Amino acid sequence: MPYLERDGDVFVLHLGDRDAEVSENRFHPDRLVAIHSLLDEVEAHDGPAALVTAATGKFWSNGLDIDWVGANLSDLPGYLDSVHDLYVRLLTFPAATVAAVQGHAFGAGAMLALVHDFRVMRADRGYWCLPEVQLNMPFTVGMSALIRSRLPIQTAVEAITTGRRYGGEDAVAAGIAEQAVTGDDVLAAAVERAAALTATRGPNLSGIKRGLHAPLISALEIRTDPSNFRLG
Repeated sequence: MPYLERDGDVFVLHLGDRDAEVSENRFHPDRLVAIHSLLDEVEAHDGPAALVTAATGKFWSNGLDIDWVGANLSDLPGYLDSVHDLYVRLLTFPAATVAAVQGHAFGAGAMLALVHDFRVMRADRGYWCLPEVQLNMPFTVGMSALIRSRLPIQTAVEAITTGRRYGGEDAVAAGIAEQAVTGDDVLAAAVERAAALTATRGPNLSGIKRGLHAPLISALEIRTDPSNFRLG
C-alpha cells in the first residue's frame, strides 16, 4: 500500500508498496482508500507543509486497475467517480503539490500527475502518455475537461488523438511538466520545489485553487452513467 515519509516540512506520498521493486501503482479501490487516508494525515498536520507524490522503479502510475475493472464491470461508473474524487481532492489540496514522475505515467495515472500544481519528470527515462485512443477507450466528461483545462489546447489534441508518448524534455516543451532532470534526481528536485512553497499551506490556498479550477471541478463532479460514458 502507499505510504508517507517526511523531508522537513515536505510530505512525500509514495504511490507504491514499501520496498517493492516493481509496481505499476494502478488505482485498485483499496489503493485509492489508502491514498485518501494518507492525505488525511497530511491535512491534519499543523504548520507549514507541502506534498510531493512519488514512486520508484519503472512506473509512476499506470492508472486504472484494468484487471479489477474487467472483473467488476457493473461497478465501473462508481469506480471512475472515485478516481474523479481523488482528482478533485488534489486539485483543491490545502498545500502545494508536486508530482515527482520518475517513470511511466499512463492514462489515468498521467491525469493524476496533471492534477498536481507542478510536475517534475525524469529526462532520460519514462513517458507521460494518454493511450486511450489506441485502446479504443473513451474519456469521461471529467477526464476530457481535465485534459483540456490542464494542458495547452494543441498539446491536449495531440495527446488524446494520437496517444503520443512524451519523454521528460518533450513534456516540458509541450507544457505538460515544468521541469525535467537527469538520472535519479526527480524526487530531490520535486522536494526542493515543494519546500519553497510550504508557507502557503492552509484553507486560503485551497479556496484559491477551488476558484481557479471551478469549471473543471464541476465537470469532475458529474457522476458517470450511460448518458455520458459508454465502452466500445
